[in-house]
Amino acid sequence: MNSHIPSDKLSIRNLCILSLMAALMFSAKVVLSSLPNINLNALIIILTTVFFGWQALCTVGVYIMFEGFFYGFSIWWGSYLLVWPALVLAVMGLRKNQSAVIWAVLAGVYGLLFGPLMYVVFFAVSGSWSGFLPMWIAGIPYDLIHAVSNFLTVFFLYSPLSKVISSFAVR
Repeated sequence: MNSHIPSDKLSIRNLCILSLMAALMFSAKVVLSSLPNINLNALIIILTTVFFGWQALCTVGVYIMFEGFFYGFSIWWGSYLLVWPALVLAVMGLRKNQSAVIWAVLAGVYGLLFGPLMYVVFFAVSGSWSGFLPMWIAGIPYDLIHAVSNFLTVFFLYSPLSKVISSFAVR
């Protein structure tokens, strides 16, 4: 699979695929929005980063803009500018890995850290850290749901979806 990773050149074809991945990520989030902290974002970002490297930041950027336009721009949106690119960075460090288990563990850990990473930006902007720990503790059940759902979706869907992506992403 890694020998099929496209070059770092952003072609029109890759730009179209990256845009479609952003649209897929946003659409899946909206469809699953009635379920707390269950989404396909980590899976899509991991797949996009494995196949397109740093170009995945285009997907993440478009997704973040969709979120802002749809839900409004606020402090939480500013947090997205940190938390989603952080996942791209983590995946880039392990990009040569082909194990669904490793990606699932990364996605699970990321799900656990997502809430605290969001709170860091919020409390840094507010200038007061007094509520950070209580907010983090209150969010642990949701972080656990996020971690388990990320782990399971990546564990079961990474391999089949990577085969599909490799069939059209690589030329």
